Amino acid sequence: QVQLVESGGGLVQAGGSLRLSCAASGSIFSINAMGWYRQAPGKQRELVARITSGGSTNYADSVKGRFTISRDNAKNMVYLQMNSLKPEDTTVYYCNAIVNFHLEVWGLGTLVTVSS
Repeated sequence: QVQLVESGGGLVQAGGSLRLSCAASGSIFSINAMGWYRQAPGKQRELVARITSGGSTNYADSVKGRFTISRDNAKNMVYLQMNSLKPEDTTVYYCNAIVNFHLEVWGLGTLVTVSS
């Protein structure tokens, strides 16, 4: 069994910053891609940022230049540094990982609220 636990969400003013963290634990042989998704009420879950085991990254157009994804393979962790936050970034953020080459795992989510 593999679990992902997010942390770092909270309330911040527009223009501020937050750093999300996600820790993977359990029966892990390898972690392939890791990423962050978000889902607003009534909308589909969307990719925010993704990073491969080799360090290649891709971002949603809406966050390019503001958000940075990184990972620590030794600690089985992935991070999302979010700068210049906007009210439209307000939603629940979910950590995602492809573990042991075939298992897709999701965290329970962490709420980010950006006040105007």
